[in-house]
Amino acid sequence: MNLPNKLTMLRIALIPVFVICFYLPVKHNMLIAAAVFIVAYITDAIDGHLARKRNLVTDFGKLMDPIADKLLSSTALIMLSACGYIHPVATVIILSREMFISGVRLVCAEKGKVVAASIWGKLKTVSQAISIGAVMILYPLAGLLSPELGDVLKIITQVLVWISVALAVVSGVDYTYKNRYFFSVK
Repeated sequence: MNLPNKLTMLRIALIPVFVICFYLPVKHNMLIAAAVFIVAYITDAIDGHLARKRNLVTDFGKLMDPIADKLLSSTALIMLSACGYIHPVATVIILSREMFISGVRLVCAEKGKVVAASIWGKLKTVSQAISIGAVMILYPLAGLLSPELGDVLKIITQVLVWISVALAVVSGVDYTYKNRYFFSVK
């Protein structure tokens, strides 16, 4: 297993660490969880860069990298929705897109095609990482500031979340359209 694939597996291994930190009964647990989340997403940037730069792109990486991203972001979205930090509709839209695109990838893989991430998928992933990280950092910070400034920070996080929802929809449509030929009705 090459280094980019090991980093992908590390990202998956960090998910339970993230969950534990999120629910730790200590002050600033959300910030600790945010730090783990950010480290996990940094591995995504590093593994992609190394795979392309060193010509280490593998089918395993093409399949597992998006799965690792989906597992991490889905876990965070569900936990943040359960705590009331992200609107459940945003989480449902994003997770529905993730499950649907996983299905598209399975159909394509069954027909011998590995679907690599498009620019829209990459933008979706980055926007989700930023919005989730912003929620976990800015919500605790908002509680320390004046109510007016705290409300502004909360609005900023929600705008970021809804931008990631929009990009999830656009990337889902893009993946579906580009791979429409694999969905023959016979």
